[in-house]
Amino acid sequence: MRYIYNESTDPTFNLAAEEWLLTKTDFDVFMLWRNIPAIIVGRNQNTLSQIDEAFVKERNIPVVRRLSGGGAVFHDLGNINFTFITNGALSDGVDFQRFTKPILKALQAMGVDCAFDGRNDLVIKGQKFSGNAQHFHKNRVLHHGTLLFASDITDISDALRVDPEKYKDKAVKSIRKRITNISRHLPEPMEVTEFIDVLMRSVSGEKGEEERGLAPQEIDAINRIADERYRSWDWNFGYSPIYNFTRKTRTPGGLVEVHLDVKKGIIQQVRFLGDYFGVRNIGELEEVLVGCRHDRTALEKRLSQISLHAYLHGVELPILLDCLF
Repeated sequence: MRYIYNESTDPTFNLAAEEWLLTKTDFDVFMLWRNIPAIIVGRNQNTLSQIDEAFVKERNIPVVRRLSGGGAVFHDLGNINFTFITNGALSDGVDFQRFTKPILKALQAMGVDCAFDGRNDLVIKGQKFSGNAQHFHKNRVLHHGTLLFASDITDISDALRVDPEKYKDKAVKSIRKRITNISRHLPEPMEVTEFIDVLMRSVSGEKGEEERGLAPQEIDAINRIADERYRSWDWNFGYSPIYNFTRKTRTPGGLVEVHLDVKKGIIQQVRFLGDYFGVRNIGELEEVLVGCRHDRTALEKRLSQISLHAYLHGVELPILLDCLF
């Protein structure tokens, strides 16, 4: 077993590190890591349906898709992520308790009364502090989970808040539960870095000689994967399943109702309904948007090249962009 404390806080690098360790090595791994504020969505989710797009844009929060399934989570530096990678087989099936037992044992040794709950959660007095997910690759299994230690719970709820009526799809939906931070339940105060050290020592069994970081050549290889996948729009947004988007907005120019059909992140069909006025056929505007990414920057670039008021009198570009998310 190789024990790694990955000091990077770049979510694109850290998810790429998991992929590289899973697919390019054959040794067992236990890794601890943290991210700057970021939203990490499950492999099978529609990204836009999981986030508050305006909140994420205002805070410049990166949104990154991971390899494993499950729901969207908000990471910040008050959250510790743990990863187990080991050899296994698809026939072994999904087994969350196998990999969460060492975490529960470590926390219980710190005086935290915690338990496994439901399908893949860890809880303290019924409140969730850890969600877990798994991904299989050939004869290898990756298990990773979150550990809310001192996360900003307000940011978690704000970043992941979205109107469920906007998006209609068959993608996996995140289930919100009451959450808590581990730090609130420790008998004695502890800083996050101290908690990481104690957790690593507990899981590794004091095998300090096996603990090490990532080598320079490993970092280079991981960055290549990050560039190819985790820093790309195609993976983080375009990989989303087919979905339909609907929104009604009262604007200075009247009620605007937008319907979009989106496939692989690309708008396939558009309909504008409402009691707005315009001197040109709205079908022309709809055609302009077909083939565009369902992405604010791409839509703004395309819409800025036309006379918007000719189609939607009294509707400014920023307002229309808000209507499209």
